[in-house]
Amino acid sequence: MSPSVYYEYDVVVVGAGHAGCEAALAAARLGAKTALLTMNCDTVGQMSCNPAIGGVAKGQIVREIDALGGEMGRVIDETGIQFRMLNLSKGPAMHSPRAQADKKAYQFCMKWKVEQQENLTLRQEMVKGLIVEQDRISGVIVHGDAQYHCRAVILTTGTFLQAIMHTGEAKTKGGRAGEGTTGTLSDSLVHLGFELQRFKTGTPARLNGRTINFSVLDEQPGDEDPQPFSFMTEKINQPQMSCYLTETNDYVHKLINENLDRAPMYSGQINSTGPRYCPSIEDKVVRFAERDSHQIFLEPEGRYTNEYYCNGISTSLPRDVQDKMIHSIRGLENTEIMRYGYAVEYDFATPTQLNPTLETKQVEGLYFAGQLNGTTGYEEAAGQGLLAGLNAALKIARKDDFILDRNEAYLGVLIDDLVTKGVDEPYRMFTSRAEFRLLLRQDNADRRMTPVGRRIGSVSNERWQKYQAYDTELKKAAQFIQSTRYQGNTLEEWLRRQDIGWTQISEFAPALEDFHFSERAIQQTLIEVQYAGYIRRQTAEIEKQKNVEALHIPDHIDYQVVPNLRNEAKEKLSRVKPRNVGQAGRISGVTPADLTVLVLYLNSSSRMAT
Repeated sequence: MSPSVYYEYDVVVVGAGHAGCEAALAAARLGAKTALLTMNCDTVGQMSCNPAIGGVAKGQIVREIDALGGEMGRVIDETGIQFRMLNLSKGPAMHSPRAQADKKAYQFCMKWKVEQQENLTLRQEMVKGLIVEQDRISGVIVHGDAQYHCRAVILTTGTFLQAIMHTGEAKTKGGRAGEGTTGTLSDSLVHLGFELQRFKTGTPARLNGRTINFSVLDEQPGDEDPQPFSFMTEKINQPQMSCYLTETNDYVHKLINENLDRAPMYSGQINSTGPRYCPSIEDKVVRFAERDSHQIFLEPEGRYTNEYYCNGISTSLPRDVQDKMIHSIRGLENTEIMRYGYAVEYDFATPTQLNPTLETKQVEGLYFAGQLNGTTGYEEAAGQGLLAGLNAALKIARKDDFILDRNEAYLGVLIDDLVTKGVDEPYRMFTSRAEFRLLLRQDNADRRMTPVGRRIGSVSNERWQKYQAYDTELKKAAQFIQSTRYQGNTLEEWLRRQDIGWTQISEFAPALEDFHFSERAIQQTLIEVQYAGYIRRQTAEIEKQKNVEALHIPDHIDYQVVPNLRNEAKEKLSRVKPRNVGQAGRISGVTPADLTVLVLYLNSSSRMAT
């Protein structure tokens, strides 16, 4: 029986969090008629946890998203209330932008971008199932049994699949305080043969700033010269707000230890794995028993609210314990709790079920992005959403896939890690995950990504013109310092000395001032000159690696018939289906000996075919 109501789209995106917004915007900007379906139109782009964007490695991801034409960077520039560049005492590869957001302003700004986008329709719908015909997606069914017919579906369900919230012994269905869950969609995925597992995440209490004693806390202001995230933003003009620092103490740790039997993670109420690098305060106290205290960052949630986020004490302890804990912390003795902390358990899909385009292997035209793939963090989610949206639109237009290599972008590292290695805990990006991080800096993200984005159509004319003007500046600067000499050495050779900077070479060659280079062009030139040797070495490593990566593995290969290949390798390779030998070598459980056997087999098969 045909549905009474149905709609026709090219792409349907399910979920309007950070992944969903970027996915929908990307698909629409490439010309696909797109529907963005959300349980609640009032929570588009909502920050469920920390009201901040960026951080170590995450800031690099946001700049890559921006350079490809994504929206996260521009929205945080418009709505940020404190900007800081982290790790400035270290080398440029470690510099990472971070900004506190006005939580509601960010949400409304992103919603406005979505509402204004041509080819994009925002709808409040609860998706309850997928429509699949002959292993290919053809639409979704929503409550009320209306259908959305389409050629691609991108699921970005966040923490809402079969979600349960925990505060002490109390359990409530929902993926976020005050909201529900999407249980039937999990059933639909399992019915289609997808493997789902459970993860856990948590959030801390929020406090009424009017009742915080800031006079005894350590103030943390933003940077004096705040740097924007987006390459399109000329300058951050809005005033900044301070964050504040306090810490736990022996009494708080004693209180937590005495109540571990009431903590869901320790009572057996929760058995799911949580994020190792963002643990609850219960985990911190148990795992780091030798520590006398743990830092707590009190972060404002906006300009027009007194609500403060307690970064560092995520918890699912009972309310009465949270009350005692908060009131035992310096500066918070008389503080009112506005929202209690809680943990969320939710379903995620094992990401080795995905191709590098984020299209599922089981169902053609179905894409997964965000926490559904086992990641944690707004930035990782947004990056996946952007790439899934681009690939869905490109597939519909019958154009080549868009896949970034590990040596091209943090986004390439992120996707390769997920689809090749899978996850056994919520995935978080770190600079240490990127082998070529000296090349993948936040300052050069536009030079790496914007020309690529232009080729696939995600970069606007305005962005492209601005990039070209900047690129011209850099070429002029490079040409001048390489061709101009002072006392026998080129200006470039002078700049390689630690005690010589741009001011000094301007004195050596006054004509340099006639170019009026921008501060950003000057800084970029200095970085590339001073790190030229390291950059050459990493570039050589990449070229060497390409020889291995280039050995293609056919899609139809049957690993069960490869002679002398270990059973574990056969099982892992069959599940992941790597594109090339380089990816095969990054699969957990595949040894160098297995790779040797595989290469010999591939070369032998190739000779037989010719």
